[in-house]
Amino acid sequence: MIGVGTALAVAGERQQEADGPDRGPVTRTPEPGPQRARRAARALGGWLRSAPLTLVLLAGLWALGAATGSLAHGPSERLLDRVGVGLPTLAEGRWWTPFTSLFWCSGAGSYVFTSLLLLLVGPAAEHRLGRVRTLAVLVGGQLAGTLFGAGLVAVGSRVGEQWTASVADQTAVGPAIGLFTLAGVLGYRLTVLWRRRLHLLVLLVPLVMTLYVGHLQSVQRCAAALVGLGVGALLGRGRLRLRTHRSSHSETRVLVAVCLVAAALGPLIASLYDNASGPFNTFSELYFSHRLSPDEVADLCSVSAHDCARAHAVERIFDTPGRLMAAVFPALLLVLAEGLRRGLRLAWRVTIATELLWAGLLCWLYLGSGPVGGDVVQYFVEALLLPLLTIGLLLANRQRFRLRLSGRSVRRLAALTGGAALAASAAYTGLGVLAADQFEPGATFRRLLHGLPAQFLPPAYNDLTPDYPIAVGPVALFLETYCGLAFWVVALSALLLAFRRPVVHTDAAAAARARALLTAHGGGTLSFITTWDGNHYWFDEEGRAAVAYRVLGTVALTTGDPFGAPEARTGAVAGFARYCDARGWTPCFYSVSPQTRAAAGQLGWRSVQVAEDTVVALPELAFTGRKWQDIRTALNKAGKQGITAEWWAYHEAPLALRDQIRAISEEWVSEKGLPEMGFTLGGLEELDDPDVRVLIAVDEQRVVHGLTSWMPVYEDGVPVGWTLDFMRRRSDGFRGVNEFLIASAALGFKEEGARFLSLSGAPLARSGQDEEPTGLQRMLDWMGRVLEPVYGFRSLLAFKAKFQPEYRPMYMAYPDPAALPSITRAIGKAYLPHLTPAQGVRLMRRLSG
Repeated sequence: MIGVGTALAVAGERQQEADGPDRGPVTRTPEPGPQRARRAARALGGWLRSAPLTLVLLAGLWALGAATGSLAHGPSERLLDRVGVGLPTLAEGRWWTPFTSLFWCSGAGSYVFTSLLLLLVGPAAEHRLGRVRTLAVLVGGQLAGTLFGAGLVAVGSRVGEQWTASVADQTAVGPAIGLFTLAGVLGYRLTVLWRRRLHLLVLLVPLVMTLYVGHLQSVQRCAAALVGLGVGALLGRGRLRLRTHRSSHSETRVLVAVCLVAAALGPLIASLYDNASGPFNTFSELYFSHRLSPDEVADLCSVSAHDCARAHAVERIFDTPGRLMAAVFPALLLVLAEGLRRGLRLAWRVTIATELLWAGLLCWLYLGSGPVGGDVVQYFVEALLLPLLTIGLLLANRQRFRLRLSGRSVRRLAALTGGAALAASAAYTGLGVLAADQFEPGATFRRLLHGLPAQFLPPAYNDLTPDYPIAVGPVALFLETYCGLAFWVVALSALLLAFRRPVVHTDAAAAARARALLTAHGGGTLSFITTWDGNHYWFDEEGRAAVAYRVLGTVALTTGDPFGAPEARTGAVAGFARYCDARGWTPCFYSVSPQTRAAAGQLGWRSVQVAEDTVVALPELAFTGRKWQDIRTALNKAGKQGITAEWWAYHEAPLALRDQIRAISEEWVSEKGLPEMGFTLGGLEELDDPDVRVLIAVDEQRVVHGLTSWMPVYEDGVPVGWTLDFMRRRSDGFRGVNEFLIASAALGFKEEGARFLSLSGAPLARSGQDEEPTGLQRMLDWMGRVLEPVYGFRSLLAFKAKFQPEYRPMYMAYPDPAALPSITRAIGKAYLPHLTPAQGVRLMRRLSG
């Protein structure tokens, strides 16, 4: 019976392979909140249970701390002298302290921070490195980091650096030093996306702590991070291609935003320490204003009665809601970081202006106060480093921040911030004049106007307006407390809302009109890309047809065919040509169908094939016969490995899936070593459209192996076909995932009643030679062969042949051969808008090699 059963199973499997699966992918929607929370809790519990070393280390750390009474304030002075590591203990011959410092923390806050860090890094390290190697790296990193950090402090002290000399007598404990080494090594075992993010955090966190807090432990953590990055590179050599990976535009924006967040949080973190002594902490109060100490108040009162009154006025601010003004600069930087993360040009400009303003205020406060000593000059130079480095980082990545808010959003933002500033100024000066007797000395309009800037700046900047009137009465105190605070609440809220609002086309009305026309009447297989950002729109006189285009130099380059009412599309070619001629532009219809080519030919234009669309008819589609063998194999292997296809709308997909999609895309971009192509080739940003459908391949552990995105092709208001746009696969995932995804999409669309799917056009690649090639066509064919090692357009066309498509040529139509050089430059800039000179040189080297 076993033999018969086995034979029947094998026969059924062979029959399934011969006939092919006929089920389409399933459509997924977000889970309800409680169900999602329960799933996350179960996943977290399973993740921790699979990391016993982490749990043992965590339990041992807290148990030993409780047994020695170290949880609240750290080890006692006597115990610290025996187990802590530093220059004093090492000088006394306590060689074991680099190891024993692993088992205690310096206080309650350190225990909490270390525990969170251990829970984040430990389980991942156990899974990626193994338990033995994880323990070895943790202990080795603790030893190397403590000794390396102590050595740096010793060298700094000997050369006379004041900050290192001030921490040379400190003793430190805490396993976070070894954990930073472990995190640095772990990063090399992650995907490119998370490797880059983790390594940035591994460097930034201890570096910010070193620069602002400046304790010995911070230096040792920073040294341990460097050790981890170096050791990880050595361990990964041969397993990884260790080279500089280029990041995508969206990921670069995230990394720049993280750096700005670090600059904003540094002074806030330092304010939590009573004895912070980092080199940047000297001027941290200019970012985050501190309350005056009793000694500082006494010193000011000894100068003059006016200075004494001002000191008490500043002290009074910290006893009211006005103390929030102390954090204006960090709050502004955090809001701007969100704008930078979204790639907004306005956020980039405001950040540059803020850093320049901060540098200018520094110059005014310290260089404009008369002769200064050498120490003040040194501190001033150190303080200027932060804004100058931030400005340099923003300028170096300026091409990544090109997205613009709509004119309406900018006007609304200007009206809100300008109105808030005007209202706050009018309230302070107008009501202040009415309550003049509640100020010391008596307030006049001129004095109030002179002191107005102090109301909008943090308390640390009061020296900019030393003669402003001081509030003593209730009305004056109310104005002094709330006028500036109200302005910043409105301004920061307006900025954040503007940055968080979805970025739309510069001309949102035209874009909405074009999308409605496309949905109602349809267009070609590529017409949906006309909805992408960066396009302008021309409409015919009756508003029944439109052309999407972008102006590059003097060339108006269209994005595919005219779209709209079928009977109006032919006339749109001539109408758009007249529109361009009136403005001195050279029109060029790019990636268009033979119908548009014929319409342009009637105007005497030339044309050349630039791509080939591949269209698969769906009504009679069946994966039977030898020609579909590769597709059936991919579908069957996916079933055996538990891989399924799921439809998602990108904006509704769970965070875990979206994060994996970003990681897969980032890995693909980094491996290319060249910038992302745009224009007719979409990226992650184009996935976030409610009309675009994303098909992902996931296994039973919810690991994403690949994804494709599909754009609708409309007719009479409904999709009748779908066009492939975005296609990515995990490098270590299921090998036939692309075939599996496209075949699953075809089956799903067939079930829904769609007539066709387009696998999109492959630029500079064509399957046949139906016409005698012209000289220009031969040059484009040669260019396709040359670019093949870099972008693989011909390999992509060969891959699509597996689906037995109908080949449809796509053309470029242009009016004048003399304009070909400018048209070529325009197309190159459209596809590679962010190509830098260095990348251009790298591209030429790869082509010539």
